[in-house]
Amino acid sequence: MDTLTLFLGIFFLFLLALILLDIAMIVSLMRTGDERRQLIVWKASAFTLLSTVGALAIDIVGSIARHEAMQVNPFIKLSVTATVYFLALMYYRKRYGD
Repeated sequence: MDTLTLFLGIFFLFLLALILLDIAMIVSLMRTGDERRQLIVWKASAFTLLSTVGALAIDIVGSIARHEAMQVNPFIKLSVTATVYFLALMYYRKRYGD
């Protein structure tokens, strides 16, 4: 197998995993549950919002310092947000026992 083919295969699997994480994040936010599950989702959502706003603030400061327009790739931001949400959700599920 060619290394380029292997690299492209791994890259497309990575993209598929990111897309699945995005969909899972949306489904998790829309699903209802008991009070404990709502607390876990609320805490994970709050942490994700905090980290996303922090990253955007850092991007804004960096673009002002470089005197150029801010360039945001929405797929990358959505994928990072979904990854942070997934990790926070796993942390709070383990902490609060879901």
